[in-house]
Amino acid sequence: MAEQENTLSGLPEKPKRNRGLLIGVAVVVVVAIAAVVVLFATRGSDTAEGRTTVRIGTTEAGAEYWTTFRDLAGQQNIDLQVVNFSDYTQANPALSQSRIDLNLFQHLLFLTNYNVANNDTLTPIASTYIVPLSLYSRKHAGVADIPNGGTIAIPNDPTNQARALLVLQKANLIVLKGGGTVLSTPAEIDKERSKVSVTPVDAAQTVASLPSVDGSIVNNNFALNGGLDPSKALFADNPADPSAEPYINAIVARAADKDNPVYAKVAQIYKDVRVANEVKAESKNTAVLVDRSAADLTAITARLADTIRASRS
Repeated sequence: MAEQENTLSGLPEKPKRNRGLLIGVAVVVVVAIAAVVVLFATRGSDTAEGRTTVRIGTTEAGAEYWTTFRDLAGQQNIDLQVVNFSDYTQANPALSQSRIDLNLFQHLLFLTNYNVANNDTLTPIASTYIVPLSLYSRKHAGVADIPNGGTIAIPNDPTNQARALLVLQKANLIVLKGGGTVLSTPAEIDKERSKVSVTPVDAAQTVASLPSVDGSIVNNNFALNGGLDPSKALFADNPADPSAEPYINAIVARAADKDNPVYAKVAQIYKDVRVANEVKAESKNTAVLVDRSAADLTAITARLADTIRASRS
């Protein structure tokens, strides 16, 4: 077409009608249009006959289970294109902006907090697992060894910070005024009744903080990346407890795509026992696989959204 357009633009102004030339140009245009139609028809048949590409975002593309997940999807004619993000703040905007089709990196509270803050409607379509949030120390062998007046590092992002405070309360190291919620902050610590104080730090720095504090609450991925052994944690919350519902991790889609059958198939493949076994192995057997319906997940996020909005009113 580019050569044709150059030829047409190079014609002299028409002093008179040249019927032969017009007929020739018309034939070229018809042939070109026919070629385009054939090309798109071929692409359409390829899609109908075969493969669909699904772009899925994560913050842990290096985990071994992604290879198995991708291979199993390929066997069902789904080319799973894994897009890695360097931090937690990137994958939801990318999904909202249609730069990816799904993401798999976050729990329901993180998702709901993002939706409320950004007036968005990203939707969980399948549950995956819960991992415990754990307390580690390089100075003490047990919770009882942590001294009065000790200092504990906790993640400073809102959702993990609140969960960390609840973990410390369950370990009897702090007391939260009113018992605490999924939105608690350090300002709610009853200092007179608490054994330790907390120091909020970037979640990625919780492992690096260990030498300078009595203990640190560390997210599972940072713990594993930092060489910590989850079996040596001093304390952890219980993924099987009903209070852990906000921390169910999920595969997330745009609301308009929540019933997409291809995405449902991707979620089903993730639950294949071969992927599940590798997920558990990757977490050092700390991940607890969760099978909750999309309706359940939506109901949980709706309750969390009400809690978050109420706290901001």
